[in-house]
Order: sequence, then structure tokens, then C-alpha cells
Amino acid sequence: MVVSSINPHNKEIVVRRRIASIFNKREDDFSSLEEYNDYLEEVEDMIFNLVAGDDVAAFEEKIAEYQNENADLILINQARKAEELALAMAASKGPPAQTDNTDGSSRGISVGAGQYAPTTVGGQPRPIGIAPQTMPLRGGPDMHGYLEDEETMRIRTERASRAAGWSIEFSKKRAFEEAFESLCV
Repeated sequence: MVVSSINPHNKEIVVRRRIASIFNKREDDFSSLEEYNDYLEEVEDMIFNLVAGDDVAAFEEKIAEYQNENADLILINQARKAEELALAMAASKGPPAQTDNTDGSSRGISVGAGQYAPTTVGGQPRPIGIAPQTMPLRGGPDMHGYLEDEETMRIRTERASRAAGWSIEFSKKRAFEEAFESLCV
């Protein structure tokens, strides 16, 4: 494999991805931690030499030989990684509705997102996810249900900006100073 790139980091990334897809054993594939660490060290040495361009032909031959000998294990580990990724993606989408059943039966209490699941007597309720939050829209009713007109919105914006330390006078002064500074430079 020949990787020609101006950026050496891109070359290393390409080599690392390729080698990681072939040499994809995990710690539980080894009988001891020392064997696993030796395997990782051998893989890192191979990556370093491929990126540096040292004896590339010999390492490519070694990679092809390993790939032929361990084709089944490589496919199994790739499938296991894909399954773990799919499970992680499913878990990141949020928890499904939880049922609380103490006797192991399939009947239970369904709890939606943002609600509390019932618990045992005397225990604390368990929060289940986050309920969907509404986004306030500009110009709609405020928290008391009153509709705001343009004048009220302008006054609220002006008061909020003053509370934050901003004023129109300060803005005008700064613009004036910057304009004259640009003429002097």
C-alpha cells in the first residue's frame, strides 16, 4: 500500500485505520495481559515503520500473511465491533418506555419520557429521561398568558440590555472613537 500525502498526519491516520481493521484482536482473545501487550507493541511497531517508509514491502507481506491466516477471526471481530456500535447508537437515542414489574411478569406500568417511575414502598421515585421542553416563540404570549406587542417587546429588550451593562450612548461613543481612530491610522 502506498499512501502519498502532503500531510504526514493524514498518512498516519490512513495507515492506522487500515492496520486496525486487520489487526483487530482484543484483550479477551489472549490468555494473559502480557501476550496482549506484546501484540499491541508489534502492531504499533508495524504502524510506525509503515508511516516512516521503513521496509514497507516486508511489512506488507507480513500483513497479507496475517490476513490470510486469520481471515475468520478478523471477520468475527469486525462483526462484533459493528454490533457494539449498533447497540451504542440505539442506546444514545434514549431509553425505551420502562415497565416496572416486581414479579417478573410481562405486565407493568409504562412510563414515558420525563416522568417518574414508581418504586418500592418507602423508596425514592426514579426519573426516566427528559421530557420534551417547549421553546418560547418571540411575540407570543408571555409566561402569564399575555400577548406582547412590538412596543412591549422593545421596552423589555431595552431593559434587558441596560441590565447587562449596554447602552446606546456607550455604543455611539465607541463607534465614534473607532471611526476617528481609523482616520488617524
